[in-house]
Amino acid sequence: MHKLDDLPYSMTFLETILGELLQIFKREGIDANSDADLIRKLDIRQSTFQELFSSRENMVKQVILYDMEVENRRQMEMLSKATNPVEEIMLLLQDGIRTIKQVNPIYIADLQRYPEAWQLSMQNVIENNQHVNAEILNRGILQGYFRKDINLQLVTKIILEQFFMMINPVSFPPEKYDLAEVFRSIYLYYVRGICTDLGGKLAESYFAKNSM
Repeated sequence: MHKLDDLPYSMTFLETILGELLQIFKREGIDANSDADLIRKLDIRQSTFQELFSSRENMVKQVILYDMEVENRRQMEMLSKATNPVEEIMLLLQDGIRTIKQVNPIYIADLQRYPEAWQLSMQNVIENNQHVNAEILNRGILQGYFRKDINLQLVTKIILEQFFMMINPVSFPPEKYDLAEVFRSIYLYYVRGICTDLGGKLAESYFAKNSM
């Protein structure tokens, strides 16, 4: 396995390649293209491709790590613009729906065929959920937007398990269900249930002003 520091290419070049691969994967799926197809679409030499990626599994792993870094940074910037915890939760939901709409369901199914990359992706979801949602919910409770009687640890766990259920093709086959609508049905109405009257009014106001 190559170390990034050992590659004769700049990180900017590598990030460009990873970004292009990510777009291809999310649009067409991971296994829709052979390595030769990807080399042609990336417009790079085979030798360059082989220097960047020691194997198919290594390529997918690097793409996932790149995606995690970009998305986590983008999420932090997005949340910094919110004015209260209810808006933060709504922004996360809206962003989740938008992201799902832009991803071919085949991508998620394909990713599960690469255990190391899939585990990294799921671990990021778990850690991000525990940190972001728990922190937001806790502030929301203290500020009177979310109900004081909710079990913070349990609600955070439920939100996470709902996510895993949503992306499980056995539970919601992508050819039968619109994942964006599944996401909306699972989360938007659940959030309403954990809000106080004050939080509920803010949520309703946000729903009215923003198209999901």
